[in-house]
Amino acid sequence: QVQLVESGGGLVQPGGSLRLSCVASGRIFNIYTMGWYRQVPGNARDLVATIISGGGTDYADSVKGRFTISRDNGKNTVFLQMNGLKPEDTAVYYCNARISTPTIGDYWGQGTQVTVSS
Repeated sequence: QVQLVESGGGLVQPGGSLRLSCVASGRIFNIYTMGWYRQVPGNARDLVATIISGGGTDYADSVKGRFTISRDNGKNTVFLQMNGLKPEDTAVYYCNARISTPTIGDYWGQGTQVTVSS
């Protein structure tokens, strides 16, 4: 059984910062890509950022230059540093990871709410 647990969401004013964390636990052989997605009610879940085990990253155009994804492979953890937050960043943020147990599968966290409002 693999679990992803996110933390770090909350309420922040426009221009502020938040740091999200996601820890993977359970019977893990290897973790490949890790990433963050976000969803607002009535919309699809959208990619925010991904990072491969070697450190290569990819970002949605809307967050480039403001958000930074990183990971600690020794602690099975992925982070999302969010700076310059805007009201349109308000969403539930979900952690995702491709993990071998040894069967390879995609796993999701439960989500953490990020609200950007004055």
